[in-house]
This record gives sequence, structure tokens and C-alpha cells, in this order.
Amino acid sequence: MSLQSQSFERQIVKTVSLNYWLFLPPGYDDDPARRWPLILFLHGMGERGDDLELVKKHGLARLAEEQPALLSPFVVIAPQCPLGTYWAHELDALNALLDEALENLRIDPDRVYLTGLSMGGFGSWFLALARPERFAAVVPICGGGDPNAACALKDVPVWAFHGAKDRIVRPMESRRMVRALKACGGDVRLTIYPEADHDSWTETYANPELYEWFLQHKRRG
Repeated sequence: MSLQSQSFERQIVKTVSLNYWLFLPPGYDDDPARRWPLILFLHGMGERGDDLELVKKHGLARLAEEQPALLSPFVVIAPQCPLGTYWAHELDALNALLDEALENLRIDPDRVYLTGLSMGGFGSWFLALARPERFAAVVPICGGGDPNAACALKDVPVWAFHGAKDRIVRPMESRRMVRALKACGGDVRLTIYPEADHDSWTETYANPELYEWFLQHKRRG
């Protein structure tokens, strides 16, 4: 099935809203009892704003149009961050969006996965650190987070990616988080592409092994 543009608004302590792309896999409507794994994808800084087409520039929203077979086991949600802010400042909205998805789509709550690139890589770290109990696995790409808080993720599998020649977000950002998680006994791995610069996401998202790895994991506890 193709990407569908969606929006939601919810009153929590404050009113939050996000526009997003929704990818429903082939066969989604065939069995009303079936629960599907979900990937929440967070884009980079250049795709912020109110033009939802920008979100399809990179990452999973683009892949859903160009290589949908790779995503066929998953529901994918790709929200758009408003201008003037960052995913790390939109955690309430992202959590509300996940609540909305779990209430209204046939999602398996034990197979909710999180990934993002650049600003979305940072957002993936920060959202997972804030609510580790929500996710079965996390894939931050060319991002970084707070290593002092890393132990919150010790029970969540993490696979981080970075380009060795990245001058926009230095590889040390991923290395610091991975090192801190390993010190906590976390289930974490790091892939550094020796020749990649900031774009370490194209190769990552084109790799079928990534989606096989996601599906190996269910939420613990």
C-alpha cells in the first residue's frame, strides 16, 4: 500500500500535533486480528516545516515509495518536525503520536521500533532514553545523546550507525553512547562506514539485514 498523509492533534498537558506519513503494508486489511510491527522514523533537520513532501527526501518515507518490499512486514510512521524546533524538544508529541497509533492501528505493542537520521538520530536516542519501555529496538543513525543517561537503555537492543568521515555529526557522538551502554551491560552494536560522510543512512536503510534484525526483537518485560 502507498504512503498516506495524516495528521493528529491531542490534548495532554498541552495540545500537541504533528503531520506524518503513514505506510500500511500489503495485506494490512486482510486479517483484522493480525497485529503488525511498527517503525517510527524521525527525519533530519532539513526536512522540518509544514511541507510533508520534504519528509520523503531521505530515509524510510522515501524507501516506502521506492522500495516498498523492504518495508512490507511493517507499518511505518514518519512524522514531520515543525520549523524552529528539534525532535528532542518534541518528545511529548512523539509519545502522543505513538499512543494514537496503538489505539487506532493494528499494532503489536511488543514490536515497536525506533529509528532516525541526523537530527532524527539524536531524537531517537533522546526519545528512547526518555521512554525505553516503549521500544523493542532502536537504530540511531549519525546521531548522539547523553551518555550519562545511557543506562536507561541497557535492556533495549540498539544498533547505531555512523560515517567515519562525517564532519556534521562527528562519529564520536555515536561512539560515546555505545561505550556508555556497553559499560552498563547493554545489548548494543555500532557500525562505522569507513568511506561514508554524513549520509550513513542510505546504505543502512537499503540493507535487508536491518529489517531482519528489527524483527528478531520484542519488547522485554
